[in-house]
Amino acid sequence: MCLAVPVRVVSLLPEQQAEVEVGGVRTFVSLALVDGVAVNDYVIVHAGFAINRLDVGEAEQSLALFAEIASELAIAGG
Repeated sequence: MCLAVPVRVVSLLPEQQAEVEVGGVRTFVSLALVDGVAVNDYVIVHAGFAINRLDVGEAEQSLALFAEIASELAIAGG
């Protein structure tokens, strides 16, 4: 099973690369499969490649749901 988490594009780099961030963690991904990505866009990443660009509202809603799930799991776990 694959879990797709939206990540925010922090900077665009040469050779179709970008620095992305989610939850304070930054990494580098390829933008070779998605056109028109800009700084502050949200993308879904799989295996190091951005595979889809998301609407900001949709991305923020997904991130809020993930945060809620994490919170509930923390409470349930003690």
